[in-house]
Amino acid sequence: MHNLLSHQHWVYPFFLFISSYVTCLSNVVYVSGQIMENDKAYAMEGDVYFSVESFPEYLSLSGRKFDQNQAGARVAFDTRKRNPADFALWKAAKEGEPFWDSPWGRGRPGWHIECSAMSAHYLGHLFDIHGGGKDLIFPHHENELAQSRAAYPESEVKCWMHNGFVNKDDKKMAKSDNNFFTIRDITALYHPLALRFFLMRTHYRSDVNHSDQALEIASDRVYYIFQTLYDCEEVLATYREEGISLSVPFEEQNLIDKHHSEFLKYMSNDLKTTDVLDRCFMELLKAINSSLNDLKKLQQKIEQQKKKQQQQKKQQQKQQQLQKQPEHYIQALIALEIELKNKLSILGLMPSSSLAEVLKQLKDKALKRAGLTEEKLQEQIEQRNVARKNKQFEISDGIRKNLATKGIALMDEPSGTVWRPCEPEG
Repeated sequence: MHNLLSHQHWVYPFFLFISSYVTCLSNVVYVSGQIMENDKAYAMEGDVYFSVESFPEYLSLSGRKFDQNQAGARVAFDTRKRNPADFALWKAAKEGEPFWDSPWGRGRPGWHIECSAMSAHYLGHLFDIHGGGKDLIFPHHENELAQSRAAYPESEVKCWMHNGFVNKDDKKMAKSDNNFFTIRDITALYHPLALRFFLMRTHYRSDVNHSDQALEIASDRVYYIFQTLYDCEEVLATYREEGISLSVPFEEQNLIDKHHSEFLKYMSNDLKTTDVLDRCFMELLKAINSSLNDLKKLQQKIEQQKKKQQQQKKQQQKQQQLQKQPEHYIQALIALEIELKNKLSILGLMPSSSLAEVLKQLKDKALKRAGLTEEKLQEQIEQRNVARKNKQFEISDGIRKNLATKGIALMDEPSGTVWRPCEPEG
C-alpha cells in the first residue's frame, strides 16, 4: 500500500491509530452521556435517541428540510420517538446480535456516534477540513456534526469537502455489473501521474467518468508537460553556471505574474484544478516551447552571421539591438521553468525521479497498451523508412497510420524517425 501511495504521489498518513473496540465503546458511551447531560438526547427502553428539535442547527450542513426526511424511507419508523427524524446514539440489544454493556443496558452504538467519539478522542474538537463522499452529507455527516456540537459546543469544522463518485463509461461502478476496477488495474497500463492528472481534471465535487479515452488524453498531456520541461532542462544545462544577471523579459514576467495570480484564484475558489490544468498550465507550456523555438532560430541565425564577411557585422549588430539576445531567452526560460515546476509540485504532479526516466516510463506504458515492444516498433519504423526510400508511400503511410491508431506517433526529423506516445487516432 505504501508503494502504491508513493507512486500516486499521495501523502502517506503521518500517523495511524488502531483502537480496540473496547476503547472505542467507552468513548461512544461517554460522548452519548455528554449529549444527554446537555439535554440533546433521551433514553427509552434501552435505546438512546438524539433529539433533533433540541438542536436548531440540525440540517444546516445538507440544507435539507424536515419534510424531506420521510419516515420509514431507510428503516421502519419507531413510534416511540419524539420526532421521526430523531436518530439512534445507542440501540438496545436484540436477540442474536452482539452487545456491550452501557448505562442504558446491553446494546450497540448507532451508526453515526462512533465517528464523533473517535474524532473527539484522537483528533480533538477543531477540524480545518472534514472530507468524505457526497453520499455521506446526509444523514451521516449531518448527524455527526449535530452529535459533536451537542456534546462539545466548541466543536467546529471550518471546511466540509465532499467528493463525487467514480463512474465507468457513464455508469456507476459495481462489482455485480462487472464494471469495477482498481488503481492497480489502471497503473498496469498508465503511468500513476497520468492517473493523477486524469482525476484532477475533474473538480473534486463532481463525478469522475473513467474511460480509456480520458486516460489517453491525460497520459498524452502529461507526456507533453514532461517533454517540454525536459527540452527546457537540456537547453538550459549549458547556461546554468554562467550566472546570467539580466532581468526576466517584460512579456514573460507578465505571463508568470498572471499565471501565479490565476493559479491562486482558481485554487482558492474551491480547488478549481480543472481550470489550472486546462488553462493556466497550457499558457506556460506554450510560452516555454515558443521561447525554445525562438532561441533555436536565433542561435542558428547568429551562427550563420558569424560565417559572413566582416563588412556584414555592422548590420548584424544593428539588428541585434532591435531584438532579443540569447541571454534574454535563457532568463525567460529559467523563470518559466521555475514557475511551472513550482505549481506542478503543489499539485503533486512533479515526479521525484528524473524527467528522462519518467518519459521512458510513459513510453513503456504506451508500448504495453499498443501490444508492442521497442524492438518490434523499431522494425516497423525501419520498414517504413525502406518504403519511403523506394517511394512506396502508400505502404509507409499505412504503417504510420496503423501505429497512430495504437497511440504511437512517428515524427521524421533530420537525425531520423523518432516516436512518442499520443492519443490513439480513431
